[in-house]
Amino acid sequence: MTDPNPEAAGAASWQLRRATERDLDAIMAIERSTFVTDAWSSDTMRSELAAAHGYYLVAVPVDDGDRVDGYGGLLAPRGAGEADIQTIAVVPHARRHGLGRALMLALIGEARHRGASEVFLEVRADNPGAQTLYRTLGFEEIGVRPRYYQPDEVDAIVMRLTVTTPETTIA
Repeated sequence: MTDPNPEAAGAASWQLRRATERDLDAIMAIERSTFVTDAWSSDTMRSELAAAHGYYLVAVPVDDGDRVDGYGGLLAPRGAGEADIQTIAVVPHARRHGLGRALMLALIGEARHRGASEVFLEVRADNPGAQTLYRTLGFEEIGVRPRYYQPDEVDAIVMRLTVTTPETTIA
């Protein structure tokens, strides 16, 4: 049985599904609470959700499909060879339970499916937790964009993942 208290460690398991405009209010609530000073506008997020080359996911608890606990987005034109993780955020009570990793792996998988051989992202220099996650997924630092995040004037670390083709081997 799942603990009804979402604050409890391990209280929920999630399913990922494509985000739709129906999810915009929930996504924006997370966006504004996570990225307090540099959150995207609702109009920008709405455009991203509808973009032809975008792929946005939301994470919803299996026992409450109306509650969004995280989201992530990818820009990956088919056949372009490159993809960009546009954004990813997880609500505080769902952090440190593998949800961010699951979202990232799903986005990387979609990038691979669309023919990307490289995936890029920017991460705030003052977010070591996210940087660690990305490094464990194989991303490497390739540059810095000084004062990228405004109005905080925080640098962005640019990271790249070389996407490999999965191989099946005999055990």
